[in-house]
Amino acid sequence: MGKREKGGFWVGLSAAVFYPVSWLGKREYRRADKLPAEGAALLVMNHVSHLDPVSDAVFVHRNGRVPRFMAKDSLFRIPLFGKMLAGSGGIPVYRGSSDARNSLSAAHEALRDGKLVLIYPEGTITKDPAGWPMWSRTGVARLALDNDVPVVPAARWGTQRIWNGYDKKFRPFPRKRVVTVVGDPVDLSAYRGQPVTNQLLREVTDLLMSRVRALLAEIREEPEPEGFYRAGGKRDAAEG
Repeated sequence: MGKREKGGFWVGLSAAVFYPVSWLGKREYRRADKLPAEGAALLVMNHVSHLDPVSDAVFVHRNGRVPRFMAKDSLFRIPLFGKMLAGSGGIPVYRGSSDARNSLSAAHEALRDGKLVLIYPEGTITKDPAGWPMWSRTGVARLALDNDVPVVPAARWGTQRIWNGYDKKFRPFPRKRVVTVVGDPVDLSAYRGQPVTNQLLREVTDLLMSRVRALLAEIREEPEPEGFYRAGGKRDAAEG
């Protein structure tokens, strides 16, 4: 692990709160050395529980980096948590408003400044009944194509057994295993320089989430499904 990135007051406070909460799970990190030790990076992850930001923040921080989360704007209005999120460099994501473009602009700026940006392209905890990544938004592809930085897929599994976002049940005991695994940066050279169309953005988004899904299948020791879950139970075909 390289020299720890400086964070400041809010990062320190967040660590003081998040580390004890993360102990609810038996943490296991695999191939954490693939997380860039310095410089700009886009970390692409799945989303299965409202505990994910806590678990993922601790994972990134333990590896010497400060994660800049792209998170729903509503989270920034939660007392204290919202302050910690904003003070740590979090990026509010606005949907269906004139501020939507500002979300990507802030993420672009963070990457240009050499920061690590963490994004959940699904936009919310997955609605796939089996917990696999669902159809994702294409903002991740815009960030990946517009910034020549490592785009690193990662998956985490187990937080949903502690706090299930759908039945609203909190089950801290017995302690559950929470596994995070990091993959190799995705080579997007074949896509760079092409006209940015909706089709290209969809293809790159599905490619990135396919890599995340493969890592999740590794953790779960199960075959991954084809395509991504959408409303109505349909699955879209996706790049592998």
